[in-house]
Amino acid sequence: MATTDGYAHPAALVETAWVADHRRDAGLRLVEVDGDAATYDTGHIPGAVGWHWRRDLQRRPSRDIPTREEWEALLCRAGIANETRVVLYGDDRNAFAAFAYWLFKLHGHADVALMNGGRVKWLAEGREVTTEATTVAPAAYRVASINLGFRAFRDDIAASLGGGTTLVDVRSPKEYSGELLAPENLPQEGAQRGGHIPGARNVPWASAVAEDGTFKSAAVLRTLCGGKGIVADRPTIAYCRIGERSAHTWFVLAELLGHPNVRNYDGGWTEWGSLIGAPIER
Repeated sequence: MATTDGYAHPAALVETAWVADHRRDAGLRLVEVDGDAATYDTGHIPGAVGWHWRRDLQRRPSRDIPTREEWEALLCRAGIANETRVVLYGDDRNAFAAFAYWLFKLHGHADVALMNGGRVKWLAEGREVTTEATTVAPAAYRVASINLGFRAFRDDIAASLGGGTTLVDVRSPKEYSGELLAPENLPQEGAQRGGHIPGARNVPWASAVAEDGTFKSAAVLRTLCGGKGIVADRPTIAYCRIGERSAHTWFVLAELLGHPNVRNYDGGWTEWGSLIGAPIER
């Protein structure tokens, strides 16, 4: 299991050592979720199935999360049943794994966790990897209900501009200011304008993790968020460019700090920054 570090829901994390000891357990499914489609093939934890966030976690050609039927089919192919314990990890400090975690929670899956530190920590510790793709037997999966209380839409953002809800822009300071439309290592595309939603506080998502990729303690995270006015007794909506970095912050606020009313606006700046007449600040 994870060291608790004062987290509200410590079961949301497991450590690399725990995964090494339990990865062969019956009823456990490891899933690697990457932003780079080639990463899984370069070496992954033995027994882990691989998901690419665009291919598996996005509707195509429309830009949306999977339908109920698509989500059920994905989990069936991955050998995940309703009672399966799922442990997620991936590249880029678990950003895309956190997006998958958010989808699991949105679709009501009871037993899911992130591997603290993701791929980077597993590899840094010299733990076993394989380039052989994992083959699993299909499973049956049925979504009982979808919790849309975890998701925000553009109308929710518009309604929040009057106050009462804390907006958290988790992008880099240069994206927040409008200097960049995307992270510096990515093509500058996705929105027609730069800037941020009026009133949004800037707390870059990566500030929640240490150099080894693991999450900082709850005390440190509370200080980081509280210093920007992000507190548990106010509804909060996190956003980034396309929803994966804000899902990581959603995980921090909802699972590690226990804030009761946190939503992820996965439309993000790609949507808001292209809307006709939508107000922005720079």
